[in-house]
Amino acid sequence: MHAFDVLGDPVRRRILELLADGEQSAGAIVETIRAEFGISQPAVSQHLRVLRENGFANVRADGTRRLYAVDAAPLREVDEWLERYRRFWTQRLDALGTELRRGRRGTDT
Repeated sequence: MHAFDVLGDPVRRRILELLADGEQSAGAIVETIRAEFGISQPAVSQHLRVLRENGFANVRADGTRRLYAVDAAPLREVDEWLERYRRFWTQRLDALGTELRRGRRGTDT
């Protein structure tokens, strides 16, 4: 599965957001996702499996709990792919910065 296919799903993106804050138990992830999206535990488990199988998340056992964490390697690949497009928004952000500085100078008088 291509990285953008994995990231194209809002549930999987939300799970990655949760994991970006640090390691999470499967139970905590299920609880949050169930509350936010109204999907079942088996559905959340399926999304976790897709993230694991495509390298976006790692899992480790801690007694009876399963702890998930982000694996940054596929995200670096996405970042590298985006690099060629970064100039489109970087130029606009630079222009915005220039306009903001001009605006500040205009109000200093």
